[in-house]
Order: sequence, then C-alpha cells, then structure tokens
Amino acid sequence: MNLKQKTAQFIENVKQLKGDPHYIAAGMSIGIFIGITPTFPFHTILALALAYALRASKAAAAIGVWIGNPLTMPFLYLGSYKTGSIILGTSIPFDMKYMTFTELTKLGLKATISLMTGGVVIGIPFAVASYLITRRLVKKFRSRRRLLKVNQEKSVS
Repeated sequence: MNLKQKTAQFIENVKQLKGDPHYIAAGMSIGIFIGITPTFPFHTILALALAYALRASKAAAAIGVWIGNPLTMPFLYLGSYKTGSIILGTSIPFDMKYMTFTELTKLGLKATISLMTGGVVIGIPFAVASYLITRRLVKKFRSRRRLLKVNQEKSVS
C-alpha cells in the first residue's frame, strides 16, 4: 500500500469513528502524543488507558498511536533524545539500535530520562495540533454527510 492509499485509509477510519468531535479529537491527540513518546511497545496500551481515564475515544487513540511506526520511529527517537539532551544538558551517545523502551533502559537512566523528556516536549505541540485538526475534520466530514443526506432526500421527494 502506498502513502496515498494509507492516507485515504486513515481518513476513512477517522470518518467511521463514533462520538462528538471533541471526544474523537481528544482520543486522536492522546494517541498521537503517546505515539511520539519513546514508549514502544506500550503505545497502544498507554493510549487506551489514557483515553479511558480522560473519557476520550479509545478507537481514535488506537489510530493515533500509529504515528510512531517503523518508518517514523528513528526520527522521533532521535529528535526526542536530542531535544531531551538539550533541555537537561546531558551528552550521552545515542544509537538507533535502541528502538524499544526496554532497549532504551540499557542506555542508562540519564539517556532514558532525556528520551522521555524530549518525547513529551515534542509530543505536546503535535497533540494540540492533532486535536484542532481532527476536531475540524470531523465537523467538516459530518457537515458534508448531512448536506449529502439532505440533498438526497430532496431529490427523492
């Protein structure tokens, strides 16, 4: 499946979600936030638990965590590490072979804290942006669906 098909499938999945726009957008932002943090392989579990606790869409959270996938993970982890290192003033060599949280802990506490700090800092703006974008898109999809339904009813009458 190419990127265009994956994007279309992603949008179709979002269109199928149930609940009000805030509920769906909150779930999506939780999923994207968790997906950016270096907590793989716990992304889905953490996102679902947080969505449950915050009364957000668990389905949207599960979709959102896929921002952290094998293609994006190296960039997210490296960006998280560098951001965390700058904030905390640490300088520990980082290797991309540490792709899971359990592997990251082998680097030591300072490196793990740098990664987590950077992941949270990077994750916050993405979570906020995804909330705003998702809420707007859900409203737009539903408005179009209502308009189509009204037009279909008018044409049948």
